[in-house]
Amino acid sequence: MNNNSDVKFDVSSVDLFYGDFQALKNINLTVLEREITAFIGPSGCGKSTLLKSLNRMNDLVEGCKITGTIKFNGLDIFKDMEVTELRKRVGMVFQKPNPFPMSIYDNIAFGPRTHGIKKKSKLDEIVETSLRQASIWDEVKDRLKKPALGMSGGQQQRLCIARALAVKPEVILMDEPTSALDPISTIKIEELCTELKKDYTIIIVTHNMQQATRIADKTAFFLLGEIIEFDKTEKIFSDPSDSRTRDYITGHFG
Repeated sequence: MNNNSDVKFDVSSVDLFYGDFQALKNINLTVLEREITAFIGPSGCGKSTLLKSLNRMNDLVEGCKITGTIKFNGLDIFKDMEVTELRKRVGMVFQKPNPFPMSIYDNIAFGPRTHGIKKKSKLDEIVETSLRQASIWDEVKDRLKKPALGMSGGQQQRLCIARALAVKPEVILMDEPTSALDPISTIKIEELCTELKKDYTIIIVTHNMQQATRIADKTAFFLLGEIIEFDKTEKIFSDPSDSRTRDYITGHFG
């Protein structure tokens, strides 16, 4: 039995509708801290929808209705938490790197500044620490004042991870963070995830099953808005309990 203090997210009986379309059906899932949890499955099966529900990004979608409960550290994210507080503690990295059109430094300092940190020495420290954690400091330390949009795609994505880290979150949600990147950059991000797991909880949506096997502790397989199977990654890929999981990972559909 999991000790409750290890539970970061506890999702129970969640249904999500976009208008009349049911995108998630009876989702039950427990995410433990300092683990990497991967969501896999064919396109349009609900992976990203669930991911975005965890920091209430779906609040922004018109006609979106959620029932059931999502608890973060034991608190109901819809009833017991302000959305700004939730998003500070649960950061997000998107599929396409999306640096702000400003300097590398200002990209990282942006979040801390909005949370009231103004002192230059403190911002300098946060910028350096975040870039080091995202293992990109050595590549950018001499050009912090240069535009972030001048960086390569792989560097931009690590910058976006550093930007998420700058506000000291507890969880990092990643929505296919390497799908727009080359293989070398992909490996760098994967190594980075494994390193960050020492201090953070990571939930990653990926189309790349090899990626899940390389970095995830647990894997959830989604199909048509349902979680078909959720288990240790090794078990999902070597000995799945459901024939639909087996068909998907052996390439029979999807």
